[in-house]
Amino acid sequence: MSNLKATKRESLSSGSNNKLRAKGLIPAILYGGKDANQNISVNKKEISGIINSDTFLSKVLELDVDGKKEKVIPRDVAYHVVSEEPIHIDFMRIVSGKKIILEIPVKFINHPDSPGLKRGGVLNIVRRKVELKCPAENIPDEIVVDLAGTDIGTSIKISSVTLPESVNPTITDRDFVVATVAAPTIIKEPEKPAEETPAEGTEGEAPAEGAEAAAKDGDAAKKDDKAKDGATDKKPEEKKSTEKKPADKK
Repeated sequence: MSNLKATKRESLSSGSNNKLRAKGLIPAILYGGKDANQNISVNKKEISGIINSDTFLSKVLELDVDGKKEKVIPRDVAYHVVSEEPIHIDFMRIVSGKKIILEIPVKFINHPDSPGLKRGGVLNIVRRKVELKCPAENIPDEIVVDLAGTDIGTSIKISSVTLPESVNPTITDRDFVVATVAAPTIIKEPEKPAEETPAEGTEGEAPAEGAEAAAKDGDAAKKDDKAKDGATDKKPEEKKSTEKKPADKK
């Protein structure tokens, strides 16, 4: 349990609150129980170590207000819209015998002892916090989930989690899942087929050689046809020149 010193605030004006913040103090209020509400301030440096933790709003603190110690629990924190620095905190007194509804963070342990995680499985966290109804004098800091022995396909439900005595989930109509150990989600891409390069003299080159040979044969055939055409064209002229004209009859 952390101890935190606080000082009473007499003035509630925004101007006086800004002066407190300039001095490194955070305005706050203490309420609950039979005592009247108290306007207080706490040292920013003293509380900075726990105010940003996941357990701050469920952590029991011992608040020392000008020498009077009380067990309290933070219920709300207001932050500046630009700087995101805490500017106000609500503390509630813990009254023995009463129950408080809180969101308690979940902590997972023994990851190396999970066969499913060893085989590449993935821890899928469904709930990082669980809302519980707790006795004021028995508020757990966290819910511990043991992963030892869990395999791929395991669903960890709230019924399998050990809770402190008299601490119960606010959801009572179903046995809800806190986490699962899922199969790996990595999908391998199919391998691309290797490109085949035909070797010299293979059938892959035959079409090209055949086409080239056919082209050469075609050219040769054209030349022969031209030669034949030339020869046939000359024959009539030769005949015409060799024939003797009949002698003119006198």
